[in-house]
Amino acid sequence: MKKQLHEKAIFSGVDYSGKSLSGKEFDSCTFINCTFSKSDLSNSDFLDCKFDNCDLSLVRTNNTGLKNVSFIGCKLLGFDFSKCKDFLLEFSFEKCSLDYSIFQKKKIKNTIFQDCSIKEADFSEADLTASSFANCDLTRTAFVHTNLEKVDFLTAYNYSIDLEQNRVKNAKFSSSGLIGLLDKYQIIIE
Repeated sequence: MKKQLHEKAIFSGVDYSGKSLSGKEFDSCTFINCTFSKSDLSNSDFLDCKFDNCDLSLVRTNNTGLKNVSFIGCKLLGFDFSKCKDFLLEFSFEKCSLDYSIFQKKKIKNTIFQDCSIKEADFSEADLTASSFANCDLTRTAFVHTNLEKVDFLTAYNYSIDLEQNRVKNAKFSSSGLIGLLDKYQIIIE
């Protein structure tokens, strides 16, 4: 069955809450102030799309394609990226809330996270090589068996990363963030 195609369309202020957008294809589309909360995006593809100030919390993402998608000022609480298609998976985030999101086992090299809240998210076994967490709050976010090589954490804060359980070669940390690398040892740093 052929997917319904939307090309170069602008969707503004549309409420898709709890609705199904399953099996659709969006190419070079822009979504502005749209609500997708608890929507079903399964088996849909988004190529070269932009989400601006949208709510995508708790959406279903089984086999969803996100290819060169940018999220700006979006709320993505509990978004399960681990269920998205791996093929050409690429996205960026600016001023987004990604709390409780799941990125387990995803190969998302060179991903930009800028000015985001990423609390209690899960990056276990993900490949984040050369990604950047610029001014991001990583409170209680899980990095377990994660490839963090060349990742920029210079302005990230509230992270806790076990150096023995992750690959961190050439990752960048600020001296003020070193406590997040040593907290498992329960030492006092003054």
